[in-house]
Amino acid sequence: MAYSYVSDISGKAGKKVSVRGWVHRKRESGGIVFIVVRDRSGIIQASVKKDLVDAKSWKDAQDASVESSIELSGTLKEDKRAPTGLEIEAEKVHCISISEPFPITEYQSTELLLDKRHLWLRSTKMINIMKIRSHVFRYLREFNDKKGFYEITPPLITKSAGETGADMFEVNYFGQKAYLTESSQLYAEAMIYALDKVYTFAPSYRAEKSRTIKHLAEYWHLEMEAAHYDLNKLMKFEEQMVSHVAQRLLKNDTDTLEALGVERAKLEVIKPPFRRMTYEQALEELNQKGKSLKWGDDLGVDEEKLLTANEKKPAFVMYWPKELKPFYVPVNRKDERTSMSVDLQAPLGHGEIIGASERIWRKDELMSRFKEFEEAKGIKFNMENYEWYIDLRRYGSVPHAGFGLGVERMIKWFLGLDHIRDAIPFPRMINRIAP
Repeated sequence: MAYSYVSDISGKAGKKVSVRGWVHRKRESGGIVFIVVRDRSGIIQASVKKDLVDAKSWKDAQDASVESSIELSGTLKEDKRAPTGLEIEAEKVHCISISEPFPITEYQSTELLLDKRHLWLRSTKMINIMKIRSHVFRYLREFNDKKGFYEITPPLITKSAGETGADMFEVNYFGQKAYLTESSQLYAEAMIYALDKVYTFAPSYRAEKSRTIKHLAEYWHLEMEAAHYDLNKLMKFEEQMVSHVAQRLLKNDTDTLEALGVERAKLEVIKPPFRRMTYEQALEELNQKGKSLKWGDDLGVDEEKLLTANEKKPAFVMYWPKELKPFYVPVNRKDERTSMSVDLQAPLGHGEIIGASERIWRKDELMSRFKEFEEAKGIKFNMENYEWYIDLRRYGSVPHAGFGLGVERMIKWFLGLDHIRDAIPFPRMINRIAP
């Protein structure tokens, strides 16, 4: 028997159809059982009448409970009383597996929904979010591929521990100290000498003890590195990429966005150019709005929200203090207090979605920055772990630049989600490692 997805049978009123999925809702009235079947594409109501089906079909219809897996076939008819205006008049019903009483009912606590995440993913809301997530991944890859970038696959276990390793998860790697990567950037930099323009799509791990609505301990990271790129070229690339994803969602995912309550106008405006401001201008603007920030202060959740409260498109914040950026970010020669760095802030307080910078490409400058960081932050780099990275500056180095995009933050912003945990199937947070 050929089964159709629910979304594929809407124009087949009067014809025989077969669907399979899970029992979304069920009620019984006299000699009729009404079953709403859910599959990945939507829901459809079926009416099972005792005098129109065989004994086994009737028993299966009666026995089927919410979330039981089920197959049924019959004639599709128009019925305005049905949830979607269509109903299958069943002729055959087969219950594949009867569900035990489902532990999630209409009103549940957030903690229970996280404990039962493996089951909550079946909800209509989470199904639609996961569809958008899948397509955002597709559109990001599509954009980078069309721009002539090669996708690479760097290691997720590394000896290179950022500045201190304090915000990284340490692992015992056959008796050696290693870390789960917080970024694939250094490896992507190595690959530009072979492939010129590269990107990687992989998990990154941050051991920050943060409980904000925008932090995950494990998240998906799109990182790009390109030879002969500078800050201006990076920003143009980011504008085009973010806009590409927004417009592709509008074109291909209208029904899903509508089901999630996302207004088209929100995504329609996401087109270049994006607003650009310096870090210093951002401080001035925030202080005019009641903050008391001084040079060198970072922007937290409250500041990001205040800064972008009236923005409809993302905004660039450029030239951050060099002390706030890592050792590989060059100093801005026009203002040596600052660095050649830029963050892209999403509107309405959804936070930084992209961190970008030019990279130091001269060996002497890189070694100087290592030393400067050690003195300023009171840390000590294990230089043996960075010898391979320094090698990149010894053998035919070129100017280059790159960025890291937090995909869950982008999804959170596009869909207007209250918390980043709903932008990923199984969130990992400071207090959450299961299921």
